[in-house]
Amino acid sequence: MPPRDDEANRLTGRLSRYARVGTNVAGAAASIAASRLFGTSLDREKNAADLTRALGGLKGPIMKVAQLLATIPEVLPPEYAEQLQTLQSEAPPMGPAFVKRRMMAELGADWEKKFASFDKVPAAAASLGQVHRATAHDGMALACKLQYPDMQSAVEADIAQLEVLFAIQRRMDSAIDTREIIKEIGERVREELDYRREAKHAALYQDVLADEPLVRVPTVRPELSTGRLLTLSWLDGTKMLDHVDEPLAIRNRLATAMFRAWWHPFTAVGVIHGDPHLGNYTVFEEAGEPGGINLLDYGCIRIFPPRFIGAVIDLYKGLEAGDEARVVHAYETWGFKNLNRDLIDILNLWARFIYGPLLDDRVRSIADGVAPGQYGRREAFTVHKALKEKGPVTIPQEFVLMDRAAIGLGGVFLHLKAELNFYRMFNEEIDRFSLESVTARQQAALGSAGLLAA
Repeated sequence: MPPRDDEANRLTGRLSRYARVGTNVAGAAASIAASRLFGTSLDREKNAADLTRALGGLKGPIMKVAQLLATIPEVLPPEYAEQLQTLQSEAPPMGPAFVKRRMMAELGADWEKKFASFDKVPAAAASLGQVHRATAHDGMALACKLQYPDMQSAVEADIAQLEVLFAIQRRMDSAIDTREIIKEIGERVREELDYRREAKHAALYQDVLADEPLVRVPTVRPELSTGRLLTLSWLDGTKMLDHVDEPLAIRNRLATAMFRAWWHPFTAVGVIHGDPHLGNYTVFEEAGEPGGINLLDYGCIRIFPPRFIGAVIDLYKGLEAGDEARVVHAYETWGFKNLNRDLIDILNLWARFIYGPLLDDRVRSIADGVAPGQYGRREAFTVHKALKEKGPVTIPQEFVLMDRAAIGLGGVFLHLKAELNFYRMFNEEIDRFSLESVTARQQAALGSAGLLAA
């Protein structure tokens, strides 16, 4: 019989989390529901601010999920999206007592002897865990990520609470059916709790990006890793925002690194980094100047079946050639249902925005005159307004993080004020694409990393 897991998804843990979260969000939910029931006007800005304050007092999965939702275009009213984006991923760190208990539970009573040094003060703390610097006996600098206690129960409780909130939201605004969205986010957040899986994600990216000099991936130390402890090599670097005033050539180099770090794994083996916010990257120095990026976090990785990648390229080629049949085929392959002329036109509004820079064969910014935090907001509002008149539409589960990550990536390009020929960069990535070759590469890469195909 396997040893008891005191931090598994437990009823008592979920009930405790329900009480904490429910107390905080009940007021906002009640306001929303009451406005619907009694026909009173809903002060969306006030309720959004109230909900944000409530969630800001809760660390753990619900804050993580709220942040994810805030950056998925079209899902939330603009007032809610803008407010929830203000939530910070930094959390108060757990103290030395927690560190000692966690490390003993994962590596045994003699855990300190397995390191040459271990800093019990965390270098960073986020919503699901915290990171400690350490040194291996072979001299390698290490980053040890420790998961907070009772996260499995917290995840299940928080997702259940958010499902209730979204059910209320669907009754008020039926333009977009959010059920597949919350399903996708739930699955990805659950995966983030499995540090053994994250270790495999890191190994996968190290393999796929091995020949990319602009991107560095940390090395996994499996002998110092478990399901709730992930130990990687420490990659020195500076914050991306420290380099927004560098010369254009350097900013373009960093933007190119970001582009390749995101698009190459997708076109090569069908995986994306689903959380491209600035905290997941640092800038490494080479020859006395910024040389490229360190990709730090591998919790939110999405593996797609090859047909999905084919549809991304079909939509691109269809828009480029004005081939409507190919465009419709792409939407259907992704899983959009009950398409008609109106819905296709609305989806094309969004597609032309996302693909616009990739269809324009010239050096340009990703978008002119747009603040990074507002990238995609205007277009999402236009699409949402149109769907209210012509919808509703169900966003397919596989589409959710692809859409979100593309917006996040665009925001990074805007921060860097990059000016690149995105058309040529993209076409270099999809050159010689075929479903057969991607299928073969994906099977080999996932097999080597110990992962299953989508």
